[in-house]
Amino acid sequence: MNPATLVPEKEKLVSLFEQYKTEICSNDNAYISELRKKALAFFLTNGFPTRDIEEWKNTSLIDSLSNTYNFHFEPSDEKVDIDKIFRCEIHNFETLLFTQLNGWYVYKQKPLTEFPNGVIAGSLAAAFGAYPQLIEKYYGRAAMMEKNGLTSLNTAFAQDGIFIFIPDGVSIEKPLQIVNIVNTDEDLFMQPRNLIILGKNSKLTLVYCDDSTKYKKSFINACSEIFLDNNSELDYYKLQNKDSLSTVITTTFCLLEESARLHTNTLTLNGGVVRNETHAMLAGRGSEAKVYGLYLVDKEQHVDNQVYVDHIAPETTSYEKFKGIIDDNASAVFNGHIHVCRDAQKTEAYQSNKNILLTDTAHVRTKPFLEIYADDVKCSHGATVGQLDPEALFYLKSRGICERNARMLLMYAFAIEIAGKIKIELLRERIEDMISKRLKGELSICDQCVLHCKENDIINFEIDMSKV
Repeated sequence: MNPATLVPEKEKLVSLFEQYKTEICSNDNAYISELRKKALAFFLTNGFPTRDIEEWKNTSLIDSLSNTYNFHFEPSDEKVDIDKIFRCEIHNFETLLFTQLNGWYVYKQKPLTEFPNGVIAGSLAAAFGAYPQLIEKYYGRAAMMEKNGLTSLNTAFAQDGIFIFIPDGVSIEKPLQIVNIVNTDEDLFMQPRNLIILGKNSKLTLVYCDDSTKYKKSFINACSEIFLDNNSELDYYKLQNKDSLSTVITTTFCLLEESARLHTNTLTLNGGVVRNETHAMLAGRGSEAKVYGLYLVDKEQHVDNQVYVDHIAPETTSYEKFKGIIDDNASAVFNGHIHVCRDAQKTEAYQSNKNILLTDTAHVRTKPFLEIYADDVKCSHGATVGQLDPEALFYLKSRGICERNARMLLMYAFAIEIAGKIKIELLRERIEDMISKRLKGELSICDQCVLHCKENDIINFEIDMSKV
């Protein structure tokens, strides 16, 4: 089937949905079909977000949406050996690897893998038909599509993505790794969707990687729903190393029941326009969310992190810490909104955003925000924007360290705190290495390519932290 091609305007997309309805809805049951219908109506009402919306006033999608994209409503017929396109460079990092290529789950053996302990992982499209009871219980229940045009667009168009189900009482020792690769010679518009369900007293570590292997324009509007039942625990690491022509929107909705624990860490090392929305709803007594993030942007890159934590139940706790280094003409946004409901007594909520600007033309806009209706709470928030400390720079230079290395040491020391929150030792070491390369200007999307055609151009000098 030839792909559709158009500029993604609201009315054109609605017409496109009607034109390709048979293909888009090919795996639907009555529940999914009705959900798409509602989502399309919401998108027709809301459209794409504009700067008239408070949460979007510092990020514009006009340039990204003015491009003509291809739309694929079925995976490519081309046989692709995914291992020849991408390889994880973390040696001895053993994971259960699940891969998406251009928005479609890659079937290595079968669409869904069912493990002996009851864990299910694989294609969301296959799960629509194989597990309708789970789908109807969870899918679309946390995503607030009526308020978010991009979420409603994703809900209407989403065909595939990753489905993970962890039964009650099951702890997965080996991390699951999702790699979302864009490898195409076309400009693509994609709507991947993920559904992750943790049963009571279960535990999962999830590593999610967004990567590009070619410099082509793409628009990824990804939406994930995560459900954590009583006393479950999720460590979720999101790593983004995209090309400068990519627009990546990731919206993640997390619903936590009693004593559930969520730990997320979002690290953005490269990208064109990147926006990460995290919604954590602490709906059960004693639930806890730790939300961390790091962004290193330069040239004309733009990254926007939006974190919304809703303390619904009493005795809930949240920690937020985001750090950023912005260079050249790059720009960054951080909006953190903590909402404490009237009945959420004994809430503890802490929020921090710190930024370093390296040039006069780099920009950051930060807005930590508390909205509290309960009386018995402990909450704090703060933000800083500054430059490298001239006194620390002078001290390092007085010890015989050249200015370039001294600046590098200070930036590395600033950034490494967030990487230090990663609990997987091999992953943490790899990320620390990538941060080091990124700060030295050596890291690009080519580092993920098996060809390594630029490897000989890399100039190595290691950072000796003992000199800080």
